[in-house]
Amino acid sequence: MTKEEYAKKAHQWAKALKLLDPSIKLILCGENGTSDWDRYVLQHSIEYIDMHSIHTYTADAEHIPNVIAPLSAERAIEMTASLIDLARLNNRFTNPPTADTHISHKPTICFDEWNVWMYTRAPGDQGAEECYTLSDALAVGVWLNVFVRQARYLGMANIAQSVNVISPLMTTKDGIIKQTSYYILYLFSNYMRGKVLGVHLTSGVYEGRTLPEWIGTTMDIPWLDVSGAISEDGFVNLSVVNISEDEDIPTEVSILDGTKVQVLRVGGSKFEVTDTNTAGKETIKIQDETWIASGKFKFEKRSYTLLRWK
Repeated sequence: MTKEEYAKKAHQWAKALKLLDPSIKLILCGENGTSDWDRYVLQHSIEYIDMHSIHTYTADAEHIPNVIAPLSAERAIEMTASLIDLARLNNRFTNPPTADTHISHKPTICFDEWNVWMYTRAPGDQGAEECYTLSDALAVGVWLNVFVRQARYLGMANIAQSVNVISPLMTTKDGIIKQTSYYILYLFSNYMRGKVLGVHLTSGVYEGRTLPEWIGTTMDIPWLDVSGAISEDGFVNLSVVNISEDEDIPTEVSILDGTKVQVLRVGGSKFEVTDTNTAGKETIKIQDETWIASGKFKFEKRSYTLLRWK
């Protein structure tokens, strides 16, 4: 359909469904969050919806552009949130009889497909079976940091897929392969829970090539990509991707000296960005260490690090 046809039909069906069952949750079909499709359908269909869906995949053959590509999703979420606000305000003025209804409910964003997927490396018509590298795992770390940082706008976010095809888990006749990205998703799903922590970072920035190109012209790209959460068990969880392939980054972290800190690391200086996990050879997995806070903490090159302390 054209965006005009879809917006009209979505509005009609949403109204009918809400009349039949006011508790039903409806998701408007968006595109990537940065397109005119998203703007138009939100303007004309926002009245009855609960979420607006956007989706994208990222990948690049070069390490740093590959790892930072998910920052395009961050801008997409921010833009979509603004489009939702704009649609709510416009509906308020164009439909004064139901202004209170329109302005009071605020749809969230459903990021219903996301992952690292390089189509030329894993064509869809040939099964789309990715063999993920350490670089890809770090990109997943940035993806998940984005979702934590932008959690206030999100109703859900769904990796595509969970098992097989472009997935952190691959089945074989002999068992399951835990791909490099599995361990990043494992750490987030187990520890990055509770409430988002506001993290303030001062860092140098990457100024090289990006994909898409507009990432580098619309936002800063720190060498450390960071999010934080305070979990219900009283732990601070600090999630950090060092996107550099060549440089460890010693960093001052606001932790009292003498604090016992659990260090959960994936990748690092002992590994190459091209390393993968295959059947019978699990190169990339979680390294569990302890750091007694004192001075600067060194975030190793090409690594994901989760710091946890009470």
